Amino acid sequence: MKIATYNINNVVRRLPNLLAWLERERPDVVCLQELKTVGPAFPLEAIRAAGYGAAWVGQKSWNGVAILARGSEPLVTRTALPGEPEDVQARYIEAAVEGVLIASIYLPNGNPWPGPKFDYKLRWFERLIAHAAELKRVGVPAVLAGDYNVVPTDADIYSTRSWSKNALLRAEPRAQYQRLLAQGWTDALAALHPAPPPWTFWQHLRNAWERDAGLRLDHLLISESLAPRLRGAGVDRWTRGEPDASDHAPAWVLLGG
Repeated sequence: MKIATYNINNVVRRLPNLLAWLERERPDVVCLQELKTVGPAFPLEAIRAAGYGAAWVGQKSWNGVAILARGSEPLVTRTALPGEPEDVQARYIEAAVEGVLIASIYLPNGNPWPGPKFDYKLRWFERLIAHAAELKRVGVPAVLAGDYNVVPTDADIYSTRSWSKNALLRAEPRAQYQRLLAQGWTDALAALHPAPPPWTFWQHLRNAWERDAGLRLDHLLISESLAPRLRGAGVDRWTRGEPDASDHAPAWVLLGG
């Protein structure tokens, strides 16, 4: 079972990129972020024609998350994190696919730091940590996949010199990420590629892709019950070099039976 996460950065604009990747790599489950669309604008028919069922939560102009399943329909269990009912940002969707609970996560960026956006990031992360603890308590096999907007360590970025005040590298969300892992989740990319870790994001600025000036922002955390099934993990870097590519490349894990 191949489960991937892909910040598509506008699913309508980059539908050709998405379809080309689906055809070439054929993941079983896909978690998308930054759909940047709502309602009927979501390209459901094209995705179905590619062989995938879909569930999504959209938001105009920004945010939006989805889960695609090859040959089946995701069984949605949640469309928002608990804990802050007034929060209407479309950043979380959760569904069961082939006996595995899968979450598509778009954690807030948090910039500029300091400020209210950073404070919101920390609150949202606390809600994710609490919900993940509940999933662990009930023992459900789960994958928490998405754009976490956290660079876990200095090894997960090409250089820290120009990023020292960026919310992606601040100590607080890094500590929250480690607290999440401490519950028993396995960071699949870090576990299988400890040195050097694979980048998943390259800015659309200053020739970042051409210089391989990347970061690791996209993570797939697997529950303790799934850890023995971990067979592989990687990043489909080739997508980042395609015309009109997202600034993220898909990251994935492979689970055995």
